[in-house]
Amino acid sequence: MKTKRILAAGAGVIVAALALAGCSGGGSGDSTGSAQTDSGGKITVWVDPPRVPAAEAFKEAYPDIEIDIVQIDGTVGGKTVKQSFANFDAAGSGWPDAIFFPSNDDIAWATNSTSNYAADLTDLLPDVIEGYDPAVLSFCDIDGKIRCLRNDAAPDVFWYNKAFFDENGYTLPTTWEEYGDLAVTIATEHPGKISGFLGDAYAINRYLQGSGCPTNDRVSETEAHIDMSDPTCVRATELMSKMYDAGALSTQGIFDGDAADAGKNLVMSPGAVWWGNYLFRDTWQIPAGQMSAVAPLAWDGESDPSTGNEGGGLWGVSSHITGKQLENTLTFATFVATDPRWQVDLSTGLPGYGPVQDAWLAKIEADAYFADIPAVQQAFKDAASAVNPYSYMLYDTGSVWTETVSPTLIGGGTVEDAIAKFGEELTNQAKSVGYTVN
Repeated sequence: MKTKRILAAGAGVIVAALALAGCSGGGSGDSTGSAQTDSGGKITVWVDPPRVPAAEAFKEAYPDIEIDIVQIDGTVGGKTVKQSFANFDAAGSGWPDAIFFPSNDDIAWATNSTSNYAADLTDLLPDVIEGYDPAVLSFCDIDGKIRCLRNDAAPDVFWYNKAFFDENGYTLPTTWEEYGDLAVTIATEHPGKISGFLGDAYAINRYLQGSGCPTNDRVSETEAHIDMSDPTCVRATELMSKMYDAGALSTQGIFDGDAADAGKNLVMSPGAVWWGNYLFRDTWQIPAGQMSAVAPLAWDGESDPSTGNEGGGLWGVSSHITGKQLENTLTFATFVATDPRWQVDLSTGLPGYGPVQDAWLAKIEADAYFADIPAVQQAFKDAASAVNPYSYMLYDTGSVWTETVSPTLIGGGTVEDAIAKFGEELTNQAKSVGYTVN
């Protein structure tokens, strides 16, 4: 059975998706999931392009389970999948049985009372849930219910160019404040060398979430806590300002088409575990034996490290199915979350599921790319428990960041100006989608 594809935008996606409704679980229009269906076993799964190999691996591993694989628009921050689901909710049919959400923010609308698409997996997959570090699965814990499974863990570690550090005799920072001081020193002594990027949607996670700044505090389904005057926000802003003013931070984003040249001049930065293979090795093609990583930094006066999280995709299961259809869908969800045939052999990110992490980490040694492989492996294992709480919301924090921060800086504004605009727009967006902001 060939993989089907949904490539159009807007209404085209909705029409194409509705055409597949006969392949997926239907309902009576009750979005609470009280009316459930059983196809007899056939399932439909929606995946973005990078997750197509996961679904294909499942099909090969379970040839007795009939499956339709639908490739969807994988644009982070895109609205086409959300639009499709709104149409399904109104029609009472058409939902896929499982999905890899293109944006982690999608879990907010997929679990609210209007849609309630994503099933509570707490009692459905207890053994799988038990295999996750609670910090890794915290993004799926909504009001005490596990509503999704993490595909991969994406905590920020502290990356640095070991060859550059060794050549120049620099000592690795252990605190955020030391990182800021050293960034200024390096920018002064080595003009053009940078210590971070501010222009992409994940920069908020690297710096504001890394400080514990309340931008994404979910109080309830209808209430959010946003406070840019919180001391944790202020210290992160001051840190970014200090480094930016010294020329140590780039206004580019890590995904920019011309970021490779800047990336080759990156000497250190907080960044996700997937930066290693995806950015340094495959995209920026930094030579082997240069880049290494250590555990996340701590803030002065705090004993524990403090870090952000960049991505780490989410799998959801439909609440609208039962019987053999549900059983096969749970088999699929278990496979893509835990099975080495996907998570170790094919996935490029550190698995979110703990029991297969060591096997994936062993591949780092075989690749022999990093400068200090044991340190990188240990940093990857330790970082997840240092991630500060962060909820995915109906507002898109990353988009607000990219629309306010870099444009303000490029226009001649200060970091303080940029963060003020970011906070104002974030609050406006939160209110526009129905949150009361305290």
